[in-house]
Amino acid sequence: MARDLGPKCRVCRREGLKLFLKGERCLTEKCAVERRSYPPGEHGRGRIKQSQYLLQLREKQKARRYYGLLEKQFRTTYEKASRRQGAPGENLLRALETRLDNVVYRLGFAGSRAQSRQLVRHGHFHVNGRRVNIPSYGVRPNDVVTLRQGSSVEQLVRDATDLTASVAPWLQADHEGLTGKVLKWPERDEIDAPVQESLIVELYSK
Repeated sequence: MARDLGPKCRVCRREGLKLFLKGERCLTEKCAVERRSYPPGEHGRGRIKQSQYLLQLREKQKARRYYGLLEKQFRTTYEKASRRQGAPGENLLRALETRLDNVVYRLGFAGSRAQSRQLVRHGHFHVNGRRVNIPSYGVRPNDVVTLRQGSSVEQLVRDATDLTASVAPWLQADHEGLTGKVLKWPERDEIDAPVQESLIVELYSK
């Protein structure tokens, strides 16, 4: 499976904000965005000529990196979302939010999306009692996500829940029993992703 193996903090610096790619480290003074709030590279502090295309491209890159998808995965998700009823941008964010790896992260069962993806990939979570090891698996309302009984990562998951301040309003989490439930489809105002989805739609509509 293809993966982005580059430095995580460099990605956050390029986008100019915290994407919370390294979990707990992002909450400390060691965060690279806090220490060096300019883009990486030799010309990071230079002036960049702004254009509408650049704004659209940067927004797409930000969303892709925020959710941890490669280019082909992201475009495929957009194409599927654009064929559904409703606003394409909102459909895209809803599809990204309801990926199993993101739901595990939003429930507070992992410190980062990269960690939640690995936990799902190794088969540590069940959906409605069935083992699912596909990070892109789309959950639906009333689906129940649970940590596999006897899992070797139980303590790691409990440590992650201790750092969780709140859970998305469209989810319900039981951190003691390590179970979560999808209450409904997320609305746009319930998704706190720092993304302007209209710019992504404009980019892909060309």
